[in-house]
Amino acid sequence: MEGLMHFLEFSGFANVTWGHLVMICVGIVFIYLAISKDYEPLLLVPIGFGILIGNVPFMEGVGLQLGIYENGSVMNYLYFGVLKGVYPPLIFLGIGAMTDFSTLLSNPKLMLLGAAAQIGIFITFIAALVLGFSLEQSAAIGIIGGADGPTAIFLASRLAPELIGAIAIAAYSYMALVPVIQPPIIKLLTSKEERLIKMKPPRSVTKVEKMVFPIVGLLLTTFISPGALPLLGMLFFGNLLKESGVTKRLADTASKQLIDIVTILLGVTVGASTQATTFLTPQSILIFVLGAVSFMVATAGGVLFAKFMNLFLKGDNKLNPMIGAAGVSAVPDSARVVQMLGLAENKNNHLLMHAMAPNVAGVIGSAVAAGILLSYLLKISWAG
Repeated sequence: MEGLMHFLEFSGFANVTWGHLVMICVGIVFIYLAISKDYEPLLLVPIGFGILIGNVPFMEGVGLQLGIYENGSVMNYLYFGVLKGVYPPLIFLGIGAMTDFSTLLSNPKLMLLGAAAQIGIFITFIAALVLGFSLEQSAAIGIIGGADGPTAIFLASRLAPELIGAIAIAAYSYMALVPVIQPPIIKLLTSKEERLIKMKPPRSVTKVEKMVFPIVGLLLTTFISPGALPLLGMLFFGNLLKESGVTKRLADTASKQLIDIVTILLGVTVGASTQATTFLTPQSILIFVLGAVSFMVATAGGVLFAKFMNLFLKGDNKLNPMIGAAGVSAVPDSARVVQMLGLAENKNNHLLMHAMAPNVAGVIGSAVAAGILLSYLLKISWAG
């Protein structure tokens, strides 16, 4: 009987709390949305299952080394890649190897839409400061508005590692919910006439342009924002592997096996970091609210700036303002949302190729914004 009591004492049933049950329900919802609704399954399935792993109750502090926050545990070692910002640059390498920047090169002014959508980052940064978060924490929270999970994790790992779980979950949650969040905002800010605008086909881009772009892009963006070098360096390196035509094996590895492996590790460990005993706090809930505001403001900023650009454009040069919503860097989901809405208004109005330009520009823009915030805040810290 004594042995049975010891067994029960160490079981999950004896150590469960309402917080564990809440987070387990959240994990199940994530998995349901991924499988049933097809919302970013490559992200939500690993994250959802990671939430389940992280919230199996156990007796802490007795040397079992099970929890993700316990030194020496397997999950803690895997989480090292999140805490030290190792996984995000590897994700960016794969994104670069998968991305075709032709649409952006064919119409460079669309890069402005990617930049405009980053307004959500800076507005949320200010809002977080007003609500009492520190400078570093506010910057890490604000970057959620870029809808770029790897960038959010990278910045949080450098500035606010204590918030990395909440920030990562919020960023990836809103990335997955792009098809739910963006359409109402786009429709609210555009008229039917604007949604029917057909844009002229993009010009053909030469192979030389494609090969020169990652070199020029790297030097230009990182000279502006050196803090973004780990992300943008890997992004443009991956793109050069793709476009050079002589490193197909490396490009294939980066865009398939490598990014898949890192996505699995990143998703599971980020999910497991939601361990109820450390994660479920009022601060985490507030981060979710701020993240939602940031994402919505970013979407609105892109759409409104496209409408502003149309004031100076004539004829078939006018933009369909819906493509501004693709300025958030949820690639390619926000571009697909624009395509879906365009086809709903006119089944012959294909906007995907146009929306991909601000979409990939948003990836660059969010990384540049993160680098600027990182450099600025670390300089203040160093000077202090």
